[in-house]
Amino acid sequence: MSNSLGLAVLGLLTEREMHPHGMAVTLRERGMDRVFKVTTGSLYDVVRALEQAGWIEAWENERVGARPERTVYRRTALGEAEFLRWVDELVRVPAAEFPKFLSAVSYLGVLGPDGAVDALRERAGRVRELLGEIEEGHRAALDGGLPRLFVVEAEYAVRMYRAELGWIEEIVRDIGDGRLPWPEAVPVPVRADGPGKGGSVREEGEIR
Repeated sequence: MSNSLGLAVLGLLTEREMHPHGMAVTLRERGMDRVFKVTTGSLYDVVRALEQAGWIEAWENERVGARPERTVYRRTALGEAEFLRWVDELVRVPAAEFPKFLSAVSYLGVLGPDGAVDALRERAGRVRELLGEIEEGHRAALDGGLPRLFVVEAEYAVRMYRAELGWIEEIVRDIGDGRLPWPEAVPVPVRADGPGKGGSVREEGEIR
């Protein structure tokens, strides 16, 4: 099992037996859909894979009103052992995660100084919004009586976003102050419909 959503399923089943719909609701209520990519289809695929691997098993079927019957799952002894091994490995061993932002920053020069500043400032604004949402959700979870340990990933996310925001603000200042100059050899593509609006890109030469 390499899908990290499987980790979330096993973690939820540590707390209690659940059906997939309840898993999805709980993950979204806790804001963990920012950590795990949660869709109905992907969640059911992971549940089936975990059951086939013997890590979880059907516990009972339940019906609420006129709704279709739902299968409630629980973790097996093998699933518990694999869950502990998986968490331990992920905590101990850094893994290359290939973030898209880092990929884009590798080619920041092609935007030109003005385009880079414009794009970075827009990203900074969006990062601030995300920070506000995560901090608000974290406070609400703690005020609601949830143990800090159960939402500690939100603290990590806040630290990471703050670090990213600080780096963006520093780079924007350095570009404006000339401490991050653009070499003359860097070609600057110009969008036919204006910067930041998509569309085709045409080459306009080099910065002079």
